[in-house]
This record gives sequence, C-alpha cells and structure tokens, in this order.
Amino acid sequence: MATNLLQDQQKTTFKDLKDTFGWQNVMQAPRIEKVVISVGVGKMGKEKGKLELVADRLSKITGQKAAARGAKKAIATYKTRIGDRIGYQITLRGKRAEDFLNRLVHIALPRTKDFRGVSPGSIDEMGNYTLGIKENTVFPETSDEELKDVFGMAVTIVTTAKNKKEAQAYLTHLGFPFKKDVSQK
Repeated sequence: MATNLLQDQQKTTFKDLKDTFGWQNVMQAPRIEKVVISVGVGKMGKEKGKLELVADRLSKITGQKAAARGAKKAIATYKTRIGDRIGYQITLRGKRAEDFLNRLVHIALPRTKDFRGVSPGSIDEMGNYTLGIKENTVFPETSDEELKDVFGMAVTIVTTAKNKKEAQAYLTHLGFPFKKDVSQK
C-alpha cells in the first residue's frame, strides 16, 4: 500500500511540474530514494551511557535501529583511535522515509525556535538536500526527556532530481517550507 502512495505522489508531481521541466513521461518526475540521518557524538563519545542514550533516542525518532560508525583514522588531538564510536547513522527508505519526512515538515520544523523556513541553498548540484537540526527535542518522541543530553543531527534527503532547480521545485511541491528570498519582494 505504501507503494501506491508513492506512485500517486509521483503522478501528482508529474502533472504539476511537467510543463515547467518539459517531462514527457511519469518516470521522469523526481522521487525520494532515501533519507539518511547522521549524528556525531563528539564529547559524549567517551561516556558509555551517553552513547546508548543517543542511539536509543535516534531509534525512537526514526523507528529504526541506529548503526554505529567508527573512526577511520586515529587522531591524537581528538584522542580518537581507529574503530572508536564517533557517531550513528540511519538510512530510511520507502514508507519509513515518507513517515519521517511528514513528521519533520509538519511537526518538528515548526517547533524549532525562531523558525522562518529552511534554506534552499542547501540543495547540492545532484538534487540532494541536507538539513541540520540543532536539537533532537523538536521531535515529539523525545521532548519529554531530560534536556541536558540534547544532540543535533544532519538529515540528507536523496532524490532522483537531475539538478538543483528540479530538486527545489520537487521539495516545494512536497511541502518543504523554504525561506522566501527578500530581494524578490
């Protein structure tokens, strides 16, 4: 059933944007391939309990277990050795990615302090969008817990868009609240 929702969404994207980009086929319309959520543990990396706390909260937010990421190089300045846990990463696809993006756009981003929209400048040339979230407490799954162990995360939305302009039009169609350019008023 999730496939039908994604196919319906792709058809509406095609209908709304085909004239703008000159698409001839529904399969030319961009779609979301995956959503990657990354968290670096930083100073928390030395405390065992804090690492498990980050992994647990990230799992609550996404509905999927977080995979630990180890250091690839030993850096004496940061006191890291090869294999030390330095972060967590989760890759969401299909229905889970769709549910996460829905909660991100409609619940978490509006709860962010002084929110005025997300920057369209974070779309890369390949059509992927990366968004930084400073506090994990904007998600309702973790807001009732202690505020001393707050961490940030990076959310990367990988699309099949061919370029930056196509990706921005697609994400705007999905409901992403991009900032309005002040110079165009």
